[in-house]
Amino acid sequence: MAQNKLPSVLLHAGEERRVRSGHPWVFSNEILMDAETRALPAGSLARLRAASGEQLGLITFNPHSLIAGRLLSPDPDAKVDALFFGRRLVQAMALRDRLIGVPYYRLIHAEADGLPGVVVDRFGEALVVQVNTAGMELLTPALLEALEAELSPSTIVLKNDSPVRALEGLPRETKVAKGNAGPVELSENGARFVADLAGGQKTGWFYDQRDNRRFIASLARDARVLDVYSYSGGFGVLAAKQGAKAVTCVDRSRPALDAAKEATRLNGVDGIITFEKMEAFDALEARAGTSFDIVICDPPAFVKSRKELKSGAQGYRKLVRLAAPLVAPGGFLFVASCSHLVDPPLFAEQVRRGLRDADRGGRILLSSGAALDHPVHPSLSETAYLKALTLQLD
Repeated sequence: MAQNKLPSVLLHAGEERRVRSGHPWVFSNEILMDAETRALPAGSLARLRAASGEQLGLITFNPHSLIAGRLLSPDPDAKVDALFFGRRLVQAMALRDRLIGVPYYRLIHAEADGLPGVVVDRFGEALVVQVNTAGMELLTPALLEALEAELSPSTIVLKNDSPVRALEGLPRETKVAKGNAGPVELSENGARFVADLAGGQKTGWFYDQRDNRRFIASLARDARVLDVYSYSGGFGVLAAKQGAKAVTCVDRSRPALDAAKEATRLNGVDGIITFEKMEAFDALEARAGTSFDIVICDPPAFVKSRKELKSGAQGYRKLVRLAAPLVAPGGFLFVASCSHLVDPPLFAEQVRRGLRDADRGGRILLSSGAALDHPVHPSLSETAYLKALTLQLD
């Protein structure tokens, strides 16, 4: 549809306050859902209007989603094409190049970079793109054109397999838009790792823990390290490279452990790291009575919906209860949560209860979040999903 003929989506009286305050989402119950509005195709571009008729901005609109409107621009007449995407890519890339210094980072972090529902991770000349909304699904050709124009990547993988796509009425699929989607090498914190772009979890690597990995590795000289939920070795391999005496990586995924083994070879730490394919809780229980100088617990999300909040939050308590006894006196425990529904106070409370259950005392050394290439939208707490605590235990 030509943008000069875009439809309007009208808010109920008084519902414009959140949008005016800077929030980028509009919920379905805030919108006047008349027959004409309900009939708009999912993902349509539309002008958002207050009940008075005042134009508030340009949105992508999905009448079938709880988050019905996502703000693309405060300018209702903005032209959304490859140049639109290109400007936002250039701005995001300049920031990451300044912050990270090597071309291995989260390039686009959804709303925080002005592209709602879009994630782009960069692996040198390869890009992994996740599109999680109907609006951005329709705009993907313009996004790909912009990526080609600004970065000329050798590989682009559309890793559209997130469960949240179902909420937008979208299929889950992985496609190679350009090049070949085999494993690629990446550089992080001066170490070398391997990411499986098409077959790995999420985009193939978790850049969000970059800064936390560097901090934990700074504690690792001459340490015995247990890395649970090790995935492809981001924590464990870096700890070994920074002088750990012995590292054990535990994960239930054989492909992830194979990637971690390759990273040990790339970094020359083959003799320091051992690998174990096992469920995390079973591995912790099996090690009762042993001790490590550092125990790392970086699990996948325990809470994926509000109905799982109570039981999932208790999972972090159990994790700490099992992990804390394995930490030698004076040693360190790192525990993280990537469940955005578990807010920092709830996470900290579950960690505290887990320590109490394990009869361990100590102190929090660092409360941290995602790395700097995962900026937070000031009005959208969901973009601050990662929480991590590093503790020294008595």
